[in-house]
Amino acid sequence: MTTTATPTRKTLAWHDISEGDEVTPLEVAITTTMIVAGAIASRDFMPVHHDRDYANKQGSPNLFMNILTTNGYCVRFLTDWAGPEAMVKKLSIRLGVPSFPDDPLRFTGSVTGKTAGTGGENFVEVTFQGANSLGNHVSGTAVLSLLDETSEGGQA
Repeated sequence: MTTTATPTRKTLAWHDISEGDEVTPLEVAITTTMIVAGAIASRDFMPVHHDRDYANKQGSPNLFMNILTTNGYCVRFLTDWAGPEAMVKKLSIRLGVPSFPDDPLRFTGSVTGKTAGTGGENFVEVTFQGANSLGNHVSGTAVLSLLDETSEGGQA
């Protein structure tokens, strides 16, 4: 039997988004396994991302998430909100406090700009942050491309 995966939700339409709209929050449970797997998957073999004893010797209370894993969770936050056909065109982040195991990351954000493009492709700017119990682990801005179903060349 062959099955075809279908998106569980529709991608947001550009014309339905307004400046000031809140992005749906996302909470990510941070585990040791997730931190280690993210480091290995991104080929970041720095021991502070997979060896607790090494991290302790460097002055850290625990191993901590690498920047590439953080980038991945930022993109997940944005596309979980905007939908499966949204494309992240630009991502600018700034790291803050570390992300340690057993301290969830809570992503929040809002729409801070809209720009009409051509051919049905339009852009939304989002400002966001991912915080844990220590403060902001990551903050940044992103530009997402969304189709406008009412524009020529769109999905209508």
